[in-house]
Amino acid sequence: MDIQNVVALVTGAGSGLGLATCQALVKAGAKVMAVDVDEERLVNSVLPLGPNVRIQRVDVSNDAEVKAAVDFAVQAFGSLQVAVNCAGILGPCKTLSKGELFPLSLWNQVIAVNLTGTFNVIRHASLAMSRNTANDDGERGVIVNTSSGAAWQGQMGQAAYSATKAGVMGLTLPVSRDLAQHGVRVVSIAPGLFETGMSAGMPPKVSQGLIDHSILFPHRMGRPQEFASLVQHIVENAYFNATTISLDAGTR
Repeated sequence: MDIQNVVALVTGAGSGLGLATCQALVKAGAKVMAVDVDEERLVNSVLPLGPNVRIQRVDVSNDAEVKAAVDFAVQAFGSLQVAVNCAGILGPCKTLSKGELFPLSLWNQVIAVNLTGTFNVIRHASLAMSRNTANDDGERGVIVNTSSGAAWQGQMGQAAYSATKAGVMGLTLPVSRDLAQHGVRVVSIAPGLFETGMSAGMPPKVSQGLIDHSILFPHRMGRPQEFASLVQHIVENAYFNATTISLDAGTR
């Protein structure tokens, strides 16, 4: 898909991977509907990207808010061809710790944002995409989801987070099959350890230990721009579909 003048909805757009994705897409000539639960971040970080950006506070687990954001994107820019799901939370907690159970309320919150929220955006975005005029390949839209290396290499305290990221990976193929007849591709990215707000909360010794002992090469965390670059390539390369791509410098 030619990214010039494409309309993209990006969730979790106020920081980290989502913000880098907005920056890359706007630079490449796309129009961006940027949403995040933190409106202040959108105002401070996304609005300065220029006139081809619109912002809206959205909780992706809220069906009405997601629908309103998709409708606003179509109303503001005339259509929607791309959706990038970057919204997510960690919710770190051990299953059992010092006699205390993992709170079910926290489990439900992580599932609601990371997994249900991703699918919520998929369903509303795909409906809008199905109304587009197809290009020469019959393509009407592209959906890019964020899984994680934690889907199969989850660490201590990541039960909920890992379950959601495995769920994102698991829905990629069946949703791709569901949407193929509408000309909509679905691809997921599984980032490794990246320089984002999530990793910033790690103690320096922990993060450096992961870099030294787990990351093959290069010996550093991933940069959000590297994630955004892959998103852009997925949009532009019509033969990427129904797969999850590891972006982790060979982390094991």
